[in-house]
Amino acid sequence: MATVIRLMRGGRKKKPYYRIVVQDSRVRDRGREIDTLGVYHPTARPLPVSEVNAVRALDWLRKGATPSDTVRAVFSKLGIMEHFHKGTVPEEAVALAKDEAVVDAGYNAPPPVEEAAPAAAEAEAAEAPAAKAEEAPVAESEEAPAAEAAEEKAE
Repeated sequence: MATVIRLMRGGRKKKPYYRIVVQDSRVRDRGREIDTLGVYHPTARPLPVSEVNAVRALDWLRKGATPSDTVRAVFSKLGIMEHFHKGTVPEEAVALAKDEAVVDAGYNAPPPVEEAAPAAAEAEAAEAPAAKAEEAPVAESEEAPAAEAAEEKAE
């Protein structure tokens, strides 16, 4: 039997959710699946999620199952295709990947105003007079020998 690893769509309109399944290549896309390997949720917020049982996926790939283009890309991102080509077994049974945060193309709210900057300026202002006070006695001690030398010359 010729098997294929493909995505089976779920979810609602404009909110797709995919299950990664193994099917007979001769059945329709929404037909009966032989095995479910994991999930691919590209529209999850704030981070897209890919979760696949890597051991079972490698087992099916070694048996000759052909991945679809999208499944191959997901497997590559998770490192499953690298294990397949090298003939190795992953340390963890389940491969999980969360992509970068998704930025909507529409309106994005401005970042929140940070209150830490004024607090840091106040802390620096509090340290400045203390530093000046420490510098002042040093300057007086340097002037004192000069004053003593001037008095000695006068005598």
